[in-house]
Amino acid sequence: MKEVTANGLTVIEAVEEALKQLQAKRDEVEVTVLDEGKKGLFGVFGKKPAVVKVTLSYNPKKVVHDFLSDVISKMGIKADISIRQTGKVLYIQLSGDKLAMLIGKRGQTLNSLQYLTQLVANRNSNHYLQIILDAENYREKRKDILKQLAGNLAKQAIRTSKNVSLEPMPSYERKIIHAALAQFKEIKTYSVGEEPNRHLVISPKRRG
Repeated sequence: MKEVTANGLTVIEAVEEALKQLQAKRDEVEVTVLDEGKKGLFGVFGKKPAVVKVTLSYNPKKVVHDFLSDVISKMGIKADISIRQTGKVLYIQLSGDKLAMLIGKRGQTLNSLQYLTQLVANRNSNHYLQIILDAENYREKRKDILKQLAGNLAKQAIRTSKNVSLEPMPSYERKIIHAALAQFKEIKTYSVGEEPNRHLVISPKRRG
């Protein structure tokens, strides 16, 4: 969180100076008046400048929106960005034409962009924020695919008695598979590796 202390002939001038230094607008900061200053006798004697401390308020929705707008624009894609915050989770929906490039094969580009957005969102945040980035409701469609995939791979692990490793996935996708496989008592699931390459393993339980 950025903050500066600035002086001016008046509190207003001191605030304006601080805004210039922070390159921010008035509604993006919090102002604390440290000293209102004095005009002084005849405007000269005992004159004292006003002093303010101005802190840049952290607005994760604005930070995320600006970041995504810049990245998407540089990719040559036009998309509308809708952001909804529920608690410590930011749900971001991208809509527009030709978003296949943003989604990528099996959602890999979308997942990478989501990971980068999460890093940006948490850079100056006082608490951890989870980012769920979606494009044209791809996540819901992907959820159904993951459930079907999980069932098929679980049966494969049971049939071959060998571990089955899945491709790297975001944590919430791994949770979908964990939940989908809870009904399979013959296998167990666990995650290995570090983000963003952390992936899930389906392992058959030993008998006896």
